[in-house]
Amino acid sequence: MRRGGPLVERAVRGYNSAMVALRSSRRWGPAVRRHLTMVTYTGRRSGRTFTIPVGYRRTGNTVVIGVRGPGAKNWWRNFTGEGGPISVELDGADRPGHAIARRDEKGRVAVTVQLTA
Repeated sequence: MRRGGPLVERAVRGYNSAMVALRSSRRWGPAVRRHLTMVTYTGRRSGRTFTIPVGYRRTGNTVVIGVRGPGAKNWWRNFTGEGGPISVELDGADRPGHAIARRDEKGRVAVTVQLTA
């Protein structure tokens, strides 16, 4: 199910590109990477691999990704129910994990990733 239109999709791509550039910046990168990471996952229906920037909090082997505006985003839906595999870039390396998305009573969505290996 598509949300928005071509202008929205172009704006999102532009925003994501800017965030990725900030993460790579020599000046701002270290500060940005403490709160913004890249996740890679495979779409349940499409089978395509996606890599997107997301905000996160990490405690040990648990990473929590708060999904802002979940009604306008689809990526987190790949992790409903039993969840699924995901890769999170941390400290310059891709770390595999298992992600589960949950919506609370206020409609907020959080994706919790348990890192493995």
